[in-house]
Amino acid sequence: MNNKGSLVCVGPGMILGAHMTERCKNHIQQADVVFTSCHPVIEKWLATFNPRTYSLQHLYADNKDRRNTYCQMQDALLEEVRNNKKVVGVFYGHPGVFAQVPHYSIRQAQEEGYQAWMEPGISADACLYADMGIDPGAYGCQQFEASQFMFYQRQLDPSAYVILWQLGHAGDLSLTPRLTGAPERQVLVDMLHEYYAPSHKVAIYESPFLPTQQPRIIWQRLDELPEADISLISTLVIPPGRRLIPNDEIVTRLKSIYAATHDKNTNKASGL
Repeated sequence: MNNKGSLVCVGPGMILGAHMTERCKNHIQQADVVFTSCHPVIEKWLATFNPRTYSLQHLYADNKDRRNTYCQMQDALLEEVRNNKKVVGVFYGHPGVFAQVPHYSIRQAQEEGYQAWMEPGISADACLYADMGIDPGAYGCQQFEASQFMFYQRQLDPSAYVILWQLGHAGDLSLTPRLTGAPERQVLVDMLHEYYAPSHKVAIYESPFLPTQQPRIIWQRLDELPEADISLISTLVIPPGRRLIPNDEIVTRLKSIYAATHDKNTNKASGL
């Protein structure tokens, strides 16, 4: 591989100045050019590590299809890679979580023969688990982008936690940066009523942005969700709505396997 250009996509984490890893910082400092898609305050802070830092946020616009914006961001990254630059893309939180541009850009750069990879960052779900005291291993956890859940025939397991991301865009057919409202959320609630009672308690979660802030966690009934105070960073957390149902047939089979293995090992140990 003779191409000198490279691309690495990194994430500064969720909380300003508190979550960025040393690897992320080093990549930014050593880059020929840095492109950012983060909160403006984060972008100003990132520029203190490398003066050749440029925001991609201006590519968003009202009534503009987000897919066009993503293509323009990808083009900006790849243009500099093709100019044999060491390019770093910095994307809020984790660069691979709810961020299409890093995935597509890395794939395209690799297909064109350039070195390209991703470095992990602290993501919103990592903060959510910590802030809300949720262990995804306790009951299991399903995660969906809210609109994708609405647009496609997906099945929920109400015995597990369910997390619906980008609640503020729920039901948005325009694919623009707009915030949807109560009518779209009512459609979502009607869908969720197939699995949960109207009185089932759900939480609206928002990760803090500054070290001095606290997470926003608002508990309410499911049927109150359409009129809830929602922002573009809101996430819906639905605790389990039913008990886990034992799979007796499988457990019986596994007990038989364990008993046979145990007896075999016991006989070996006794020399029989």
